[in-house]
Amino acid sequence: MQPLYDLSAVKKPTNVSVNSDLINKAKVLNINISAALEQKLIELIRQKQTADWLTVNKAAIVDYNQHVEQHGVFADELRSF
Repeated sequence: MQPLYDLSAVKKPTNVSVNSDLINKAKVLNINISAALEQKLIELIRQKQTADWLTVNKAAIVDYNQHVEQHGVFADELRSF
């Protein structure tokens, strides 16, 4: 499977505004804020791309499911379950 993003891309310093209490608690718990942000961004990007793909392909999925309901799938007669 192809990576979601360029794993070799350089890190870019970025300013973000985050609730100060969250920052303090993360530091106390030794949470790497940059790594946590990257992991959450990966999750959010994956979710958004999946939702976008489903939106774009919704009609085709509906058509395919209707076709399968009416005609079954290839080699249905060969299945043993």
